[in-house]
Amino acid sequence: MKSKTVVIGYGNIPRVKVGIGRPLAFIGGPCAIENREHTIRMAEQIKKICDQVKIKLIFKACYDKDCRSSPSSFQGIGLEKGLKILQEVRSEIGVPVTSDFSNPAWAKATGEVCDLVQIPAYLCRQSSILKAAAETNRTLHLKKGQFMSPWNMKNSVRKLEAYGNNNIILTDRGTFFGYNMLVNDMTALPIMSKTGYPVCFDATHSVQMPTSMGNISGGQREFIPYLVRAAVACGINLLFMEVHDDPKNAKSDSNTVLDIKYLKKILISAKELHEKKLELEEKLGVQDVK
Repeated sequence: MKSKTVVIGYGNIPRVKVGIGRPLAFIGGPCAIENREHTIRMAEQIKKICDQVKIKLIFKACYDKDCRSSPSSFQGIGLEKGLKILQEVRSEIGVPVTSDFSNPAWAKATGEVCDLVQIPAYLCRQSSILKAAAETNRTLHLKKGQFMSPWNMKNSVRKLEAYGNNNIILTDRGTFFGYNMLVNDMTALPIMSKTGYPVCFDATHSVQMPTSMGNISGGQREFIPYLVRAAVACGINLLFMEVHDDPKNAKSDSNTVLDIKYLKKILISAKELHEKKLELEEKLGVQDVK
């Protein structure tokens, strides 16, 4: 099944169109909103890089990190303050923004600000979360649970459709492989595309080693460029990476966020590979192997 095109953006913000045959787009930003100054600075720097590479940006930063392993870990600055900062990014930087939410009561407010509403991987089966997300009437970013098979993601998709929303993007972010380890099965990407919706690859969470350091997660960020190239070659429509200007001091996911100094090279590589793939498919034609 050929995927539909979904549109991210509302109001005066430039739209980002995601789908088969379209340019590769990018979701990027720090894992968490740490403070206003840092968030605005990161949005400015990432936008500048994306403009240089000529790739469309959806800026990502979360106001609440409800899935942290330790009660002493930074959990975010909260709904009201966080959404105010994201609204400022929208108006000042002029890009679509996204955040996830982990409480159905937060969905309406999140959808009033965010152009793309993200459903966390751990909550991808929760009917109350899916219903609340669908009712925002925004484009939805459904992340595949680390415990889920790609073919079973169709059940979460059908829930969203039943709740009245068919503007959906599905993302792979790795699958549990025993304890404290994630692996990427690249067949998940074409399998999820059979739902009829665009697919995305989350390169930074995919290198995570969940709670491998006792009360925080470790990671192997050196593998990010390899996984990005593999995922682009497998036909993703959208790329997701968390990015920080000081990874070792990041308040969330410090062991997996990409140092912004590497962002431009990785985006150039991903964009060029995506374009070459489209050219080759147009030249040779694409047929499913049965």
